[in-house]
Amino acid sequence: MGPETSLEAKFLAVLGDKAKVPILSFTTSPSFSTEYPYFLQIAQDETTQFKGIATLIESYKWKDAILIYEDTETLPYLVHSLQEKDIHIAYKRAVSPLATDDQIIEELHKIMTMETTVVIVHMSPSLASHLFLHVKSLGLMREGYAWIITDKTMNFFHSMDSSVIGSMQGALGFKSHIPTSNELHNFTLRWRRKFHMEVMELNVLGLWAYDAIWALAMAVEKVKMPQIREDSTTLRLNLMDLANIRASKSGSILLSEILQTRFKGLSGEFQLMNGKKLISKAFEIVNVIGKGDRRVGFWTLMDGITKKMNLSVEKKYSSSHSGIEAIIWPGESTTTPKGWVLPMSDVFKTAIDALEYEVSYEFIPFVNANGQKAGNYNDLIYQVYLQKYDAVVGDITITRNRSLYVDFTLPFTDMGVGTLAPVVENKNMWIFLKPLDSGLWITSASFFIITGFVVWAIKHPINEEFQGSPAQQIGTALWFGFCTLVYAHREKLKSNLSRFVVIVWVFVVLILTSSYTATLTSPLTVHQIQLASKGNYIGYQTGSDMQGVIGRSNLNFEGLKQYSSLDEYADALSRGNNNGGVAAIIDEIPYIKLFLAKHPVGYAMIAPKPTTNGFAFAFRKGSPLVPEISRAIAKLREEGKLIMMENEWFKSQSSFMSQDSVTSPNIPNRLDFDSFGGLFLISGISSALALLIFLICLLHKKWHAHNLGNLSWGTFSVHHGVILRNH
Repeated sequence: MGPETSLEAKFLAVLGDKAKVPILSFTTSPSFSTEYPYFLQIAQDETTQFKGIATLIESYKWKDAILIYEDTETLPYLVHSLQEKDIHIAYKRAVSPLATDDQIIEELHKIMTMETTVVIVHMSPSLASHLFLHVKSLGLMREGYAWIITDKTMNFFHSMDSSVIGSMQGALGFKSHIPTSNELHNFTLRWRRKFHMEVMELNVLGLWAYDAIWALAMAVEKVKMPQIREDSTTLRLNLMDLANIRASKSGSILLSEILQTRFKGLSGEFQLMNGKKLISKAFEIVNVIGKGDRRVGFWTLMDGITKKMNLSVEKKYSSSHSGIEAIIWPGESTTTPKGWVLPMSDVFKTAIDALEYEVSYEFIPFVNANGQKAGNYNDLIYQVYLQKYDAVVGDITITRNRSLYVDFTLPFTDMGVGTLAPVVENKNMWIFLKPLDSGLWITSASFFIITGFVVWAIKHPINEEFQGSPAQQIGTALWFGFCTLVYAHREKLKSNLSRFVVIVWVFVVLILTSSYTATLTSPLTVHQIQLASKGNYIGYQTGSDMQGVIGRSNLNFEGLKQYSSLDEYADALSRGNNNGGVAAIIDEIPYIKLFLAKHPVGYAMIAPKPTTNGFAFAFRKGSPLVPEISRAIAKLREEGKLIMMENEWFKSQSSFMSQDSVTSPNIPNRLDFDSFGGLFLISGISSALALLIFLICLLHKKWHAHNLGNLSWGTFSVHHGVILRNH
């Protein structure tokens, strides 16, 4: 009991038939029990579900669909069901359970270049989990797409991780229908109490297994014990001599009793006929929404002929229809997808469509007979030179050597290379001092003091707040100067000269504090790689020309390391220079943007340099399409469509990749006196001018008072408090 995969089931079917021992299988592949009478299929036949999927697609008038699947044996049945409804398969691809993240992403990128947006996923829950996490991160779970998931995944939906469920929002799924009953409800409660698990619903496969165990136990009880006793040597299974296995004497009796067993189990009515479990051929159509799924339809196939599908939007019910809830599609949209979109990520198709005449083309992958890459980029370019291909479409870098063999169009991506480095958290307790260098700190402090004493000098003779003992006057001057930093000075300024000095200085303080704040929160946290120093290991992409680019850059480094995938990039950068990794990765800007789209946190691109010519399309020498495509690319760039395509291609799981992740080499790490010399000069001249005017006015007043005093003594006399004027 228990084989699930087709390979296991076929092997045990042969073994059970030879040993005459009943085999109870959970495989959902089309049954082959007529060939092997001892093989009993107790799970639902997938072909019923495939007919339902085809009917669902037909109900929305979608003409094309994409297939992504894991099990190749059932694919012909799914293809046949779609073809019966005149549904064209735009693309189909088998994904291995051992597929890496890069391989899955590569397949999803191919889907991004297609116009068809109806995708059928038929794979195990573990593989589907990896797939949909990347579907979400690449932006394919968005408005306009329709994802249809088979019961191979949906029957295990509630046991999936919450992050996976979140990545499937808006998808439609088929689930095996289990009728509700008091027995099932009570059993679920007992299960929760016994295993202390808060489960939404029990696994369908587990319910089928539970009923199968009961059927087997009931059959064994009906078989008389003397009839099933075997010689001890007969019961032994020699795994080294399977061809000479002895047949069980009681196996046929047990098989007969199992086939006659009928009862109402947790999964519904249990009855076997012709080696298959006779169960309701019904499926629930559910909509993944929130943290779970919501039933929106029902599919059943009766007697293989009568088809019935009740779907909440099949008849385009209005929102006012009682009891009907609209389907929530990807992107939280309630609008039914058209089934196709203009592929914004494919520059070549857009450029071709922009031509005034029609050009037919066919994409042919550059792979060998085993489906593996047939060579590097230079090999691919050479195939165009040999006229085996008319053109090459992809991430082809323009180089001088390649241009000897092919003609390139205008580049459609950024030119140059960048340095990819990890972002490190700076835990220095004195980090707040780093935005300004020591000279600027000293100069700023000096001007605070100078401004305070200039205002004190101007206000001291006439303002009591600036008077008192020498210590009080010094404290007041310092207090006033540094309070201008937060505009918190409380001393009143009645003199126009003091107001002039403070206004100019406050303007300088405003610029200084704004620049300090911006510099402190700027990309100073990015790990700046000193590529000119020794001891650094630098990584680059295998098969690329980066080794030559790095060599021509005259960088002084310890060594170079090659990596062939984005995951290897992340691993090397996370391990670091001293733990077998690298200090930085140097690659072309589009590849770095692709990496940052997949890893938006913890890494950044620094020091981009225009040392390469970007990506372009390669054609045969003299091809008339080169200038035409180049003009189309130039038009797309002028209209801003290229940047839209780039944002669509490189966007991360949360949003479009922020430009803040790209650090320009022109942004200073520290602010120095040279950056603010002009401001300090203006402030110094203003303070000196105000102080000079104050001194001139003060001397003028004293001189005027002195002359007035001399005049008074010569013309007036005071006697007993009475002023007598001489005539």
